[in-house]
Amino acid sequence: MKTAQSVSLTRPLPWLSLTLLTCCWSMVLTGISWAAPQEKGNSTAEKAEDEKEKKLETATFGSGCFWCTEAVFQRVKGVEKVASGYMGGKTKNPTYKDVCTGLTGHAEVIQVQYDPSVVSFAELLEVFWKTHDPTTLNRQGADEGTQYRSVVFFHSKAQQEEAELYKKKLDEAKIYPDPIVTEISPASEFYVAEGYHQNYFNDNPNQGYCRLVITPKLEKFEKVFKDKLKK
Repeated sequence: MKTAQSVSLTRPLPWLSLTLLTCCWSMVLTGISWAAPQEKGNSTAEKAEDEKEKKLETATFGSGCFWCTEAVFQRVKGVEKVASGYMGGKTKNPTYKDVCTGLTGHAEVIQVQYDPSVVSFAELLEVFWKTHDPTTLNRQGADEGTQYRSVVFFHSKAQQEEAELYKKKLDEAKIYPDPIVTEISPASEFYVAEGYHQNYFNDNPNQGYCRLVITPKLEKFEKVFKDKLKK
């Protein structure tokens, strides 16, 4: 459970700087397609909105505390909606308290609705892997437990293949000093988290965990992904 008291201010991040990772990525990921199809114009605004709704796709990521992950992906251009919740466990309708025990098998995740004509799944994977440490098993910083595991829940065969290829290329290039432990599993039932977890950072920017953990992460993210930020 995340509180201001649980935050470690002295533990250095074990992963490479985002700036250095950006340089490595361009060399490693040649061959992974980033291009997305251009959306065709429509005759009326209403029709355009309907078509946009039909073209939205879903991605689900777990990278530690969902407060952090939600805040990052809310700022990505092409992401239309982000919901925090739980996936990958056996207990039906788990509560936050249940998941925090580590006994339900769920991971804290965010489910993203995105427009593939604006941002591709490969670009979302880039954001995912660059904004957390995928080499620490069941832990992100001071948050420890299976609910904080690094995971991509895929919604199609194409997403599975893309995630596995991306992970393989990162490992082969030794981008990180330790092997990537990110789980890649089929999406299962998504349980939306309690209302107070939604839009958490935006609603609670001065909360201790937000100030000490999320704000610095967002500052790094916004420097590295300037071209992918919403206006």
